[in-house]
Amino acid sequence: MASCTHDHDCAEHECAANWSLYKHIDLPKVWALNEAVEGSAKSVFKSWEQRLNDQTGYLESNYGDPELIIFIPFTTDVKIKSISVIGGTDGTSPRKMRAFINREDIDFSNARDLSPVQEWELSENFRGELEYQTRYARFQGIANLTLHFPVNCGGETTRIHYIGLRGEATQIKRDTVATIIYEAMPNPSEHKLPVDESTPQIL
Repeated sequence: MASCTHDHDCAEHECAANWSLYKHIDLPKVWALNEAVEGSAKSVFKSWEQRLNDQTGYLESNYGDPELIIFIPFTTDVKIKSISVIGGTDGTSPRKMRAFINREDIDFSNARDLSPVQEWELSENFRGELEYQTRYARFQGIANLTLHFPVNCGGETTRIHYIGLRGEATQIKRDTVATIIYEAMPNPSEHKLPVDESTPQIL
């Protein structure tokens, strides 16, 4: 269910940029199934301040087929606390959302048959004032998230203007970690111990 409505100025509250996972989304690798305009799924991920800016684009399903699947990879493992979805008017808002984690094989052939980690009944949410809480213990160590929107509120298409993910990153990017560890390893040639000439040396 939705966790709250915002009765405060989000620019001054922790629900703004401080909680957003937007900067941890691997945006070039985001994709969607059944999008009317190829690549438009990327446009729904933006900063909280830009959530109502339609000039950045929106995601819409093909006409007469409201079902959508969105694959969201991250640049680091994350924990997700809540999800916010701004949908379209005139019945085009999604009515149900189902989440799968750490899977890259979700498509229309198996999405309805598999059990999601969690699913929500959505309300029309035109300003991003609703957040849907996750079962937080299940949303840990997430490398990628797949959202399935099977139905909408009666429109001929499903339209999504914004998806906000609230949570925290759990570590820095894996290849960065490997580089740091490698560079931190001592180089024996740079750390020679002083030679005590009174002590026999093994050559």
